[in-house]
Amino acid sequence: MTQPQPTPPTTGSQAWLFFRQWLKNPLSIAALAPSGTQLAGLMTAELPDGTKRVIELGAGTGVFTRALIDEGIAPEQLLVVELNSELYEHLRGRFPNAQVVCGDACELTKIAAEKGFARAGEVDAVVSGLGLLNMSRDLQRSIMRSAFDVLRPGGSFIQFTYSPKPPLARELLDELGLSVRRGGFAWRNIPPASVFVFSRNRSEQMHAVRS
Repeated sequence: MTQPQPTPPTTGSQAWLFFRQWLKNPLSIAALAPSGTQLAGLMTAELPDGTKRVIELGAGTGVFTRALIDEGIAPEQLLVVELNSELYEHLRGRFPNAQVVCGDACELTKIAAEKGFARAGEVDAVVSGLGLLNMSRDLQRSIMRSAFDVLRPGGSFIQFTYSPKPPLARELLDELGLSVRRGGFAWRNIPPASVFVFSRNRSEQMHAVRS
């Protein structure tokens, strides 16, 4: 006998939940409303070929989580990290088969190890809904280091931002040995958003031999 599945929340209820959390702490939540389906599609389109294991940071109400599962990522292969306790409870109820954790993205290496999700280097992609643009340089550095500690070689850190420019400064990218490229642009999102993909820099040797 199959177990009954939880009833999906309505779009309106998700938006209200998200907005309430924004009212409580607008500095910790980067938007007034959950991301739209167009942006979610652009984010999942940037997953590396053959992606099986994904970590999601700052999942909010689960728009990207739902898109990842619809894209074919098994819930058991999805580790969802959300710092806000009310959003965490919402996500845990909505995605009972995923590994949903209430925790800090800076502690990602520790969280992944404690959950037995993956040893370092076994994660294909990190999908981020964090407001990196509003964070200090030190906090950005800590999050990116933790993410790339668990990403496999060739893995991607996929981030959206409401700015047309990458949310990380060139100096920080150079310090961390990362490169960035722009993905899609979700013009129907509220507000419109750009997708950026970060990866380990593979071109340093090429630059070194140029005359």
